[in-house]
Amino acid sequence: MRLPQLNLVNHFLIAMPSMHDPVFGGSVVYVCEHNENGALGVVINKPTDMTMQSLFDHIELSVEDGASRTSPMKSRPIMFGGPVQDDRGFVLHSPGGHYSSSLQVTENVVFTTSIDVLEAVATGAGPKQIMVSIGYSGWSPGQLEAEIARNGWLTVSADPSIIFDLPIEERYTAAMRLLGFDPALLASEAGHA
Repeated sequence: MRLPQLNLVNHFLIAMPSMHDPVFGGSVVYVCEHNENGALGVVINKPTDMTMQSLFDHIELSVEDGASRTSPMKSRPIMFGGPVQDDRGFVLHSPGGHYSSSLQVTENVVFTTSIDVLEAVATGAGPKQIMVSIGYSGWSPGQLEAEIARNGWLTVSADPSIIFDLPIEERYTAAMRLLGFDPALLASEAGHA
């Protein structure tokens, strides 16, 4: 059976409560790309123990005084974006600036894989809104569609304010509320009559 082609770009994938996967259980993934070659996204609600400051130290970028005074950026946690290329940084950010390797997801969200966006942030000239992850989430052709068909994920159109403005611990519930119900009311098992 061939599943219909979905386009989940600019959607959240919300892990069903029944998903006990150690990587994706309890996660919200922002989908940046979805086509016949598969899907690519970034988990937005799983912080690592790394901060922006420790990332800057690791890649030997110094934050200029003006940049550190205007933003609490240095203490912001780096997210675990997913298990693919978990030794590389990936950045979701608001538009602004031109970086060597970016994908314009929507008019409000850009996905950048090049270090020049972090160099701009360190100088205070970077995007106003930013979320940095280590690694990303990827699915081969048809894999994500199959996981959705098996009730592994709920999908809903994304709201960038959940990515950029909400505290990390509120993102899962806020994404669920986009579906129009309280996540506490969602059963983890399907019922049978």
